Amino acid sequence: MDEIDLKILAALQQAPDLSQRELAERVSLSQNACWRRLRKLEESGVIVGRSLRLDRSALGLDLIVFAMLRTRSHSADWLEKFRRHVATIPEVIDFYRISGDYDYMLKIAARDMASYDRVYQRLIEKVELDNVTSYFAMEAIFDNRPLPLR
Repeated sequence: MDEIDLKILAALQQAPDLSQRELAERVSLSQNACWRRLRKLEESGVIVGRSLRLDRSALGLDLIVFAMLRTRSHSADWLEKFRRHVATIPEVIDFYRISGDYDYMLKIAARDMASYDRVYQRLIEKVELDNVTSYFAMEAIFDNRPLPLR
């Protein structure tokens, strides 16, 4: 990747809905040259899709919860069952296996405490967890920042 590719990626991270013409203008390329580079970035897997950001508050999803999970089981079968189970809970918007005092971290978007409790009940109903500790976000200082490209 060269500087022009990085400019394309930076522009798309800021505004993924740019038209081909607008993107080409931003990175000082012809539309054809920009399109070829964009296709190459997509085909190589650098660009894996484009998404639309929604305002959580406008949708009533004001409660963000970071659920830290600890388990005693670490088998591949347990993990696959757990992954399938978590995938059925749409309020879980991010899911990580982590190191340290906990084994997994979930980022959950909920309407309120009662709806988070329903998520919690679903989470623990099908898999055995040793510990669930929940942290409630009070303010998003940075949320969904663009990836650093340099």
